[in-house]
Amino acid sequence: MLKQHLQFKLSQKLSPQQIQLMKLIQLPTQAFEQRLKQELEENPALEGGKEEALNDLDSEFDNSSEEYNDNESINTDDINVDEYLSDDEIPEYRTQANNYSSDDEEKTMPYAAGTSFTQYLINQLNTYRLTDEERDIAEFLVGSVDESGYIRREISDIMDDLAFTQNVYTSEEAILRVLKIVHQLDPAGVGARNLQECLSIQLHRKNKTEDTDLAIAIIDKAFDQFTKKHYKKLIQKFNISEEQLKGAITEIEHLNPKPGGSYAGNNRIVEHVVPDFAIKIVDGELELSLNGRNAPELHVSREYNNMLKGYKDSKEKSKSQKDAVMFIKQKLDAAKWFIEAIKQRQQTLFVTMSAIMHYQKDYFLTGDERNLKPMILKDIADEISMDVSTVSRVANSKYVDTPYGTKLIKEFFSESMKNDQGEDVSTREIKKILETVIEEENKKKPLTDETLASILKDKGYPIARRTVAKYREQLDIPVARLRKKI
Repeated sequence: MLKQHLQFKLSQKLSPQQIQLMKLIQLPTQAFEQRLKQELEENPALEGGKEEALNDLDSEFDNSSEEYNDNESINTDDINVDEYLSDDEIPEYRTQANNYSSDDEEKTMPYAAGTSFTQYLINQLNTYRLTDEERDIAEFLVGSVDESGYIRREISDIMDDLAFTQNVYTSEEAILRVLKIVHQLDPAGVGARNLQECLSIQLHRKNKTEDTDLAIAIIDKAFDQFTKKHYKKLIQKFNISEEQLKGAITEIEHLNPKPGGSYAGNNRIVEHVVPDFAIKIVDGELELSLNGRNAPELHVSREYNNMLKGYKDSKEKSKSQKDAVMFIKQKLDAAKWFIEAIKQRQQTLFVTMSAIMHYQKDYFLTGDERNLKPMILKDIADEISMDVSTVSRVANSKYVDTPYGTKLIKEFFSESMKNDQGEDVSTREIKKILETVIEEENKKKPLTDETLASILKDKGYPIARRTVAKYREQLDIPVARLRKKI
């Protein structure tokens, strides 16, 4: 039996230009500047900076095409040259009121050159009397130290690598002997294979006191119980008082768990966040500005305009001339599109952030996270009549400078929950209250998730214990047992 089906399918395809625009919107300020630099390098028809307006040519040509041979001249009705000569030479989309002044241009701080962390350790090795083999092993171990100051590789793997890469054939025992020398280097704790060893090395190098002796015993013999804060078991195991335990724990808390991070000359590059927006409070009202680095001055190359003008003025037009003009036309098309895309990007960023600012007006005026309203991407998308994906691109990668610090925009979005009055409240508000309750708890008897749920319920937020546990984990707050202090 033959059946016929009629099926309608509605699909939407984005043009390459639309996709490129979405990518431009997603870029934060620094990445956008790199993309702009790349475009200026790749398209000679596009130039940065201010440019005086060029005189428009009087006549226009039609965009008709015709067959031609190499020896034939070309009709002047081939290309609409004026279309490229008169438009977008000086874009008028820079809105001074919504941009920083030139005085606000970011000033970069130069980094001082210095000795690398590895070289710093090798320089210390030069003060030890070592055999050639010991020096080879020691330098290899130092080269294996990560940025935190640890050697996180198995001794057997190091032995194999020494044989294969350095042609040094040795034993695990010899490597361990040299490792003890590395453990004598500064900063104290460098070259440790785990946290327990790192803390132990530091304690053994401190002046001997009753507190340090007990701290060494705890780290070397009861590290697991210490990390789990089983204080009663520690008191029983070492037959000590609570005061003695407190003194030993104080010694341990003053140690450095990441000795590599304390070396100032390790020259690690710090990523600087450049705010894409700034919000200020002026006379009790919020004022939004877009970082001026997102609105560069661009114009079409004068040289390319002159090329087109030369083609237009010439009486004889050969095929090779037309080919050259078609290339110029292609580059001008790309330049015109890029200028328009930047204009759209700037408008999209400003409109989106403006809607977010007004939606969260109470928060931006006070800085109190409890004033954050429930807000999802769709709320803003509906407000500005844009797609949710566009709002997401702005929120996920952009920062705003506020009177309360520089914030990632997506942090202002949160789901809603009902309080005991039936009102919608932000989950961010509940998390802030949860954080405050935990900060104020008695650290000798931290509050369990069940108790926290009960406290929140009394405050008007009826949420389950498992939800409290979820929010606590999202806030990077450990369970009650690990928050305990003696």
